[in-house]
Amino acid sequence: MAARTKSAKDRPSYRCTECGWTTAKWLGRCPECQAWGTVEEFGGAPAVRTTAAGRVSTAALPIGQVDSRTATARSTGVSELDRVLGGGLVPGAVVLLAGEPGVGKSTLLLDVAAKAADDDHRTLYVTAEESASQVRLRADRIRAIHDHLYLAAETDLSAVLAHLDEVKPSLLVLDSVQTVASPEIDGAPGGMAQVREVAGALIRASKERGMATLLVGHVTKDGAIAGPRLLEHLVDVVLSFEGDRHARLRLVRGVKNRYGATDEVGCFELHDEGITGLADPSGLFLTRRDVAVPGTCLTVTLEGKRPLVAEVQALTVDSQIPSPRRTTSGLETSRVSMMLAVLEQRGRISALGKRDIYSATVGGVKLTEPAADLAVALALASAASDTPLPKNLVAIGEVGLAGEVRRVTGVQRRLAEAHRLGFTHALVPTDPGRVPSGMKVTEVADMGDALRVLPSRSRKEAPQEDGARR
Repeated sequence: MAARTKSAKDRPSYRCTECGWTTAKWLGRCPECQAWGTVEEFGGAPAVRTTAAGRVSTAALPIGQVDSRTATARSTGVSELDRVLGGGLVPGAVVLLAGEPGVGKSTLLLDVAAKAADDDHRTLYVTAEESASQVRLRADRIRAIHDHLYLAAETDLSAVLAHLDEVKPSLLVLDSVQTVASPEIDGAPGGMAQVREVAGALIRASKERGMATLLVGHVTKDGAIAGPRLLEHLVDVVLSFEGDRHARLRLVRGVKNRYGATDEVGCFELHDEGITGLADPSGLFLTRRDVAVPGTCLTVTLEGKRPLVAEVQALTVDSQIPSPRRTTSGLETSRVSMMLAVLEQRGRISALGKRDIYSATVGGVKLTEPAADLAVALALASAASDTPLPKNLVAIGEVGLAGEVRRVTGVQRRLAEAHRLGFTHALVPTDPGRVPSGMKVTEVADMGDALRVLPSRSRKEAPQEDGARR
């Protein structure tokens, strides 16, 4: 008897749990989102469907006749967030704000919800993680009380949509999208099907009503947005909220923005009374002293288009163990190790090899760009010789393994920021372009030129100290 052939309905099919891509056979890697191990069996093979032509909702127009006034951004009332969004919230736009627990997402959006509300624009804040009374206590603390700010605690999608019909807000804040579920979809809140259904329903409601929507998203241990990658593709804007919970500084970065650039950064300060924008955050990263201290050097880093003056500190002490310690905070360990090797080989400072070395930044800022190499190297050299660098000096430049100082982007913008804050002397790579008037700019081609800013006594004593130990 011939074996019965399985119909297409009986054959299993497979779906990616990250992006929802489906296939008739199992694959180890999803070809759509490039994720490994996410393709799982979920049921029958996808049926082949055809869609007939239907009635159009709006007629197609020449692009020059499309009214662009409906896409005009409205300010959120928080200038630093407007900077990242590209001017404010566009009606109908859906923004996803993701960050680690406790970084201040709910505090920031509650402040935005209160400041964006006025007589002509209502705001609806829906919390799915806290009770309404808990949110009210936070609102009292940060003074986010407004007559046109409405608050609801719901975890059901249908209830959220009912609140939209009743309140008719211009801005919806949902905290968070991973904790709201639809009763018509199987699965726990936060799963692929639930997140896709909740996000899709809210996006449709936003576009139909011309209502801006702010969604709070969770992140994984690796810092990626939790849930399916499909969520990032559905929304219009993706913002990343970063910051060390032990520091006051918070940064909002644009990861995706259909209405503006993604190279802007908003700076905020988190304190007991709430969160406030920092138009000039460089003061958090500097330690102004009357007397120069060895082992410190200032640099100017670029966060997006924004120049920020930051301080690098280094400390060297005699090691009590055979393998000296190398500890960093706010700096990349690999870059610091490279600067130590360059100083020893190209700068002839051999005393660093047998000492414990600690390097850090001030104020919780993280320096990852190569433009901070020169400042790191000078701070280490200053600490090794126990001789301070000249006051009001900033160092900008990438250092190569051959000891050369390479050019970096935005030198003129960095120098302008340093000059605005009162710094009078700068070390930069060759050919820096136009420099601010009244500022002394020294061009350095290699580490030998850069180390000349240290007193000659220190450059001679560092190798002698190592020779005496031998």
